[in-house]
Amino acid sequence: MEEDVPGMLIGTLDSIKLLPESWRVILAVFAMVMVTAVVAYIASKVILFMERRVQASRNLWDDAFLHAVRKPMVAFIWLLGVYWAAEAAYRYSKAEIFTANDSMLRLGFIWLLVWTLLGVIKQGEVMLSSPGKVKRPMDYTTVTAISKLMRAVIIITAVLIVMQSLGYSISGVLAFGGVGGIAIGFAAKDLLANFFGGFIIQLDRPFKVGDWIRSPDRDIEGTVEKIGWRLTTIRTFDQRPLYVPNAAFTTIAVENPSRMLNRRISETLGIRYVDVKQMVPIVADIRSMLESHDEIDDNRTLIVNFLAFNASSLDIMIYTFTKTTEWVKYHQVKQDVLLKISDIVEAHGAEIAFPTRTLHLPDGIELSSGTSGGGEGDSEAVAAVSSQSARGEA
Repeated sequence: MEEDVPGMLIGTLDSIKLLPESWRVILAVFAMVMVTAVVAYIASKVILFMERRVQASRNLWDDAFLHAVRKPMVAFIWLLGVYWAAEAAYRYSKAEIFTANDSMLRLGFIWLLVWTLLGVIKQGEVMLSSPGKVKRPMDYTTVTAISKLMRAVIIITAVLIVMQSLGYSISGVLAFGGVGGIAIGFAAKDLLANFFGGFIIQLDRPFKVGDWIRSPDRDIEGTVEKIGWRLTTIRTFDQRPLYVPNAAFTTIAVENPSRMLNRRISETLGIRYVDVKQMVPIVADIRSMLESHDEIDDNRTLIVNFLAFNASSLDIMIYTFTKTTEWVKYHQVKQDVLLKISDIVEAHGAEIAFPTRTLHLPDGIELSSGTSGGGEGDSEAVAAVSSQSARGEA
């Protein structure tokens, strides 16, 4: 078909004997380029019109396909137009440069096919991971991994087809790749380790883009921004980018706080020894308050008990979980819980203990102000003991 179009146009122009041969060539090439431009413009408008019409349909794949195929279709029309124009010029001039028309047409068609497939994959990636387009969007990390794999397959296949079209033997290329791959593997073992580390991350999915992760083995903590085939980009909490080779995640432990179900409140409250009579009602009221709190998950472990006789306090263990996992809201809930516990202790006439010391003196020993019979140093020592005793009794 592509060979008949230039022939028909040339035959028509040859019938016009009024024009010299050079002008007939120029007119033929100009006519083909002009027709190509008009057809490309019309095709672009038609596909754009169809794209707008199918947006109202429930099927999203037709939207993705039309959006991905519009520009490659226009480029395909231009490819055919330029090919026909070059064929027309070759029939007149017989120039060596036009002998590559068929090869350029095949390579251009392969390039346009790859462009179209990559566009469809990109549109599908956006569509499958967008909550506004599908009811159950797929995990963005999984979609990205699959799309990268499909792109790699398409590009490698296209390269092999192009090499075959140019006259190279694919079997020889594959054999060379098998032998050379061993040498490359030894030379680039770290690169391959990172590649397979990225593959393991995509397979096991210990974290995904947007998760907050940290490692107790390394100084790694932040939000995952991108999972590549060689590096994982993490944004630390001070907004610095941290680039971690994927191979590191195969040898270290990784925590994923983003997947926690609750956040824990674990505190130890101490009251004074003189308030021991109030221990039971204080513990009961704190437990009741936590059980009725709107932000405390009563399906999780809740412990409020007298824990131990400490050096200067009677300790109460408070152990519970919040419903929220959001960092900022968790601290707001924790503040509210601690303030309510303080109000409960105060309501029972007790006080929260702080480190104190009581000094007991044998009977018959009196503290003197040091105004008689003693030096200045003795007065200061007695005053210090008196002050310490006063604070201890208080």
